[in-house]
Amino acid sequence: MKLLVFLFLFTNVSLQAQTKSPDPWNILAMVDKESKFDDLLGMHVMTATPKPIVEPFNGKEITIRGYVIALAAKTELSHFMFSRYPQNMCFFCGAAGPESAMQVFMNGGEKIDYTTDKVVVKGVLNIQKGDPSGLIYTLLDAELIEVIKQ
Repeated sequence: MKLLVFLFLFTNVSLQAQTKSPDPWNILAMVDKESKFDDLLGMHVMTATPKPIVEPFNGKEITIRGYVIALAAKTELSHFMFSRYPQNMCFFCGAAGPESAMQVFMNGGEKIDYTTDKVVVKGVLNIQKGDPSGLIYTLLDAELIEVIKQ
């Protein structure tokens, strides 16, 4: 019963308050994982589906910290992968799950410089379902807020 009361109160906290929390990745990490056979790939793949508590973030602006993972040359980027963890520990290297990464499209094609430092970006979260790439989250109309020098 206490858990149900907690979940009710937690899910009814304003989205603005949740998205201003120090680490929205904690909520985005709430997924159900399942291994399914992919006919196209001819093998079992791990899929992740966000739990209902994540749904209120869909279409909402969030501010989130993480690491830029370049898709191509490490120069100015307007589209890139973004990870909760540095590149050597991220989903794309097999060290974390798909709930710890998202693709980012900068607002108006604006470009940012590649960096290995942690960055803060803000944008509109889009939750994808059934994406064969394994990515659950996309951040649209993003803007760079801060580079956190380490």
